[in-house]
Amino acid sequence: MRPLEDIRIIAVEQYGAGPFGSVHLADLGADVIKIEDPSVGGDVGRYVPPYAEGEDSLFFEAFNRNKRSLSLDLSSPAGRSVFEDLVRTSDAVYSNLRGDVPEKIGIRYEDLKHLNPAIVCCSLTGFGMTGPRRKEPGYDYVLQALAGWMDLTGDPDGPPAKSGLSMVDYSGGFVAAISLLAGIHAARRDGVGMDCDVSLYDTALGLLTYPATWHLNAGFRPVRTRHSAHPSLVPFQAFEAKDGWLVVGCAKEKFWERLVVVLERPEWGRDPRFATFADRDRNRDVLLPMLEELFLTRTMDEWLEPLGAAAIPSARVNDVSAALVEPHTAARDLIVETEHPRYGTVRQVASPVRVGTQTPAYRRAPLRNEDADHVLRELLGYDDAQVASLAGDGAFG
Repeated sequence: MRPLEDIRIIAVEQYGAGPFGSVHLADLGADVIKIEDPSVGGDVGRYVPPYAEGEDSLFFEAFNRNKRSLSLDLSSPAGRSVFEDLVRTSDAVYSNLRGDVPEKIGIRYEDLKHLNPAIVCCSLTGFGMTGPRRKEPGYDYVLQALAGWMDLTGDPDGPPAKSGLSMVDYSGGFVAAISLLAGIHAARRDGVGMDCDVSLYDTALGLLTYPATWHLNAGFRPVRTRHSAHPSLVPFQAFEAKDGWLVVGCAKEKFWERLVVVLERPEWGRDPRFATFADRDRNRDVLLPMLEELFLTRTMDEWLEPLGAAAIPSARVNDVSAALVEPHTAARDLIVETEHPRYGTVRQVASPVRVGTQTPAYRRAPLRNEDADHVLRELLGYDDAQVASLAGDGAFG
């Protein structure tokens, strides 16, 4: 069995953050039943351009492989009855909606515990289910601004900048997946479920980590650094070579000692201005221009070969296409393939979550409502008459 093969999750999810969290659980074998609202054409991720045709999009494929899809109108009594039958036979209800919506549509533990006392209700929302912002929609870009990330990102003289990836969304998905698994573990041990109130806001604030600790305890005020330099470790940043950019980092004193040898500047290693982390930090305005001038004298390969031989943390700054064909990418089996009726073979990145030695199995994302028969007839045991009656009452839109 795959690690999570005995777990069933009802996913009332949409777009990016929620589906990103549950796709890793599905890759690990969890039976993730994706509930899609028929009144709006299902998950909005199905229609994200530019690579979208009809109800298929490559965006959707990236977030929804290995899941099942059921069109279900939770606002109708008939649809609600199907949902409640699923709750009775599942381990968790997982959602990513606005903070006040889980209460409105009745998917909190308080609303569902009479159906299944061990059900875990994990709600990933923008701002959480409490607090003054709970009714506000939460989007990655907004959270990067509000949590201070954009003020930290970019060059000192440039405007605030967001990360090139939706890191609050993705991190929020991981946090929700951890919370859900912890909840299921406790529910199986104790027989009692719970709410997991996870938010993108909490995630973004939590990821401030040591700069927040420095500020709260020592009054540290983060500033943007030139060439993505580390705030205290010098050198640790991007440097321009003759033909591109590379990152070089001295996170330990031994790396600085090796670097001056590679640079053919042993006298810098004896210079008291650069002797320790603290010295190099105090004198960064002297040291960094010297390093930048020197790195410009050779190509990336001419630098990376001796840096690698000296085991100094370093790498070329790849574009996305170069990253995907790195030899290490292939060696780690990080590109996977699924077959799709519209797109043919779809290649995408694998889940980074690794458990044991079993090779994960990958199945394309489901077409909307593709798994209705499996869920309704096989899992819930409905017969033809029940399915027809529910359809007539608007359960499926």
